[in-house]
Amino acid sequence: MLFHCVKQTGNRKEKWFGTISYLKNYGSHFEIQIQSRSSLMVLFGETSRGYFASIPDFNVGCHLVDPLDFFWNTESLTRVLGKVDGVTVATALYTAAAYLKGLKAVP
Repeated sequence: MLFHCVKQTGNRKEKWFGTISYLKNYGSHFEIQIQSRSSLMVLFGETSRGYFASIPDFNVGCHLVDPLDFFWNTESLTRVLGKVDGVTVATALYTAAAYLKGLKAVP
């Protein structure tokens, strides 16, 4: 699955592409492999307190409201991953969730 990332800082927009090269449903959570400026393996799923994303290779994780809430997820993920990787993971999660729910996959 191809997705398009945009990071805006003031009036400046930076754009890049990414792909989800692997998506697996484990029943209790999902695993996705993202290829972009870096390679990221992300585990995400739902708990009694909402959703979560874990990026074990970076030793980070955070709570998410919903995989389709692009703006909240971008804020949460950029705090733990930095701007570029946070935007990339938020966009990939949105794309994967939209695909899984049968929705249009563009944030």
